[in-house]
Parts: sequence; structure tokens; C-alpha cells
Amino acid sequence: MNKQLQDFARETLKAGLAKLPEGSHRKFKLMYARDSGKRSVADAVAMPINDVVDLMPDDRLDWAMQQVQSSLDKLHN
Repeated sequence: MNKQLQDFARETLKAGLAKLPEGSHRKFKLMYARDSGKRSVADAVAMPINDVVDLMPDDRLDWAMQQVQSSLDKLHN
């Protein structure tokens, strides 16, 4: 994924996450902020959600976008 698409994905994730409740943020942080176990659960949960998105590996952006969209769909149905 090129840089322009990565930037778009990150902005889309941030916008989608802003519409989700805090519980969804916690799940997202546990999935994506742990840095393969290098970061503790407490530290991951304490991170601002936008920082989590900014630090995500590029190869996980597509799947994360699908998950956020699915959560938004469930929220609005």
C-alpha cells in the first residue's frame, strides 16, 4: 500500500473510531496497540486512540478498516 493510501486509511480509521463508543476503542487498542506484546495491556489501553492508529503497522490497516466499518454497521442497525 503506497503512502497516500496509508494516510487515507489512517484518516478513515480515525473518523470511524470517533463514531464508536469507548468500549470499541478499548478492544481496538488491545488488538492494535500491544506492539506484539512489547507494550503492556495497561499502557496500550492508556494510549490515545489516534496514536494507536498512527503507530499501527501498514499491513494491518485494511483489516482494521473492515473491522471498524463492521462495528459502525452494527451500531446503526
